[in-house]
Amino acid sequence: MSNHPNRGRGSAERNPTPQEVAELRKAHGLTQTEAAARWMTSINAVKCWEAEQGTQNHRRVHPLMWWAMQRILRE
Repeated sequence: MSNHPNRGRGSAERNPTPQEVAELRKAHGLTQTEAAARWMTSINAVKCWEAEQGTQNHRRVHPLMWWAMQRILRE
């Protein structure tokens, strides 16, 4: 499905990398547990989002969730 907008590189609506998720969390001084509480998700979800790409535990963050995560931490 190469024409899916979330598959392309450089799109604003792309999935963030695990490093970007960890950097956002750390920039706000949050542990994974604290971030999970702020983002209204589980600690396991945060760990999977931050797991290295290509590993069994890695899960991508949906672009809408990424948008919400950034907005939540700005407040």
